[in-house]
Amino acid sequence: MNASSPAADNSTKPADSKPAKKPKANSYPWYTPRVWHGMRMGTWSSLLAKNGFKVHPTKLGLAFTVSAFSINNSICHQLQRLAFGKQIDNAKIETPIFILGHWRSGTTLLHELMSSDDRYATPNTIQCFAPNMFLIYGRLIEKYFNMFMPRNRPMDNMTMGWSKPQEDEFGVLSLGEMSPYVRMAFPNNAKPEPDYLDLAAVSDEDREAWLDTLDLFMRMVTVQEKKPLILKSPTHTGRIGELAKRYPDARFIHIARDPYDVFASTVRLWHTMDEVQSFQVSKDDYREYVFDCFERMYAAYERGLAEVPAERVSHTRYEDLVQDPVAELRRVYDSIGLDGFDRIEPGVKEYSERTKDFRRNRHTMDDATRQEIQRRWRGYFERHGYPLDEA
Repeated sequence: MNASSPAADNSTKPADSKPAKKPKANSYPWYTPRVWHGMRMGTWSSLLAKNGFKVHPTKLGLAFTVSAFSINNSICHQLQRLAFGKQIDNAKIETPIFILGHWRSGTTLLHELMSSDDRYATPNTIQCFAPNMFLIYGRLIEKYFNMFMPRNRPMDNMTMGWSKPQEDEFGVLSLGEMSPYVRMAFPNNAKPEPDYLDLAAVSDEDREAWLDTLDLFMRMVTVQEKKPLILKSPTHTGRIGELAKRYPDARFIHIARDPYDVFASTVRLWHTMDEVQSFQVSKDDYREYVFDCFERMYAAYERGLAEVPAERVSHTRYEDLVQDPVAELRRVYDSIGLDGFDRIEPGVKEYSERTKDFRRNRHTMDDATRQEIQRRWRGYFERHGYPLDEA
């Protein structure tokens, strides 16, 4: 069953709905690195050229610092290859675990809970933001330069830090591959097509090149951590079929959340991410972009899921994980044949206790938007057990 039917309706926001007031991002100082600061000169120059160098005057300082960092990254990339190239080429990726789910569904919470399992490594912020140099002096930055990171993420109250679990998608992006996140750089320009949210939409050659780059990043992290990996990127959700073929021993954990919360929180996500990451002042209200990405993502997910053995995939819900993280995570481990939960239970309990006062963002929503979400995402409601409004 498809989680949505993108071909059925492409309508925009309802006529009687009003754009939500633009949310304010949490403090994200000018000196905090952005995702683009990890790119090499060639990748950065190509991004600028493809977007006609249309940098807003207020963003020229950001563009200048990215340019300076790109020179350093290009040099470090060569040094890193000289020092670690053979180890990277020979590294073996063993039994990876991929955490899947739409943005704002609880993937970060699940990633941080599972980081309690010391048998695995979770790619962290310095590895994902600086893949061209982290093997050289990433540990030094982790230890001594946390003052450059804000306390909280721009879109919510989850804490930040160089050693915190992070999305591997940023590493793939910095290594020069396409990602839906490229849109954030120049949000007022035409969105990239294809954006690699669904790998079936690209040529066989480009698909393999993208997977090779992900594989390279995973091997680089494996060289440093010397453990199997637990990876988390919402963008991988629609790629489950291709990832299962590339990594036959991989396991997948999909997390769902109340669709109304997902929609409202994702609109806020793109408002805040574009505010702190882009080289333009965004004019988008993001509603249709959220609908479109969700529908493409879950059409690809359902298609790929049908090809993955059931024992390699587990499904959970954010609400169940928050209510009883120990019991729910134990169930997830059991459902995909992961042993050793008893050894990580104390860490899960400690994390849950430490974050029990976490303040979640609150959202308001008009009835017209609720009806639109129900209509376009009905399959997701039904698959994951979320009630539909009777009206």
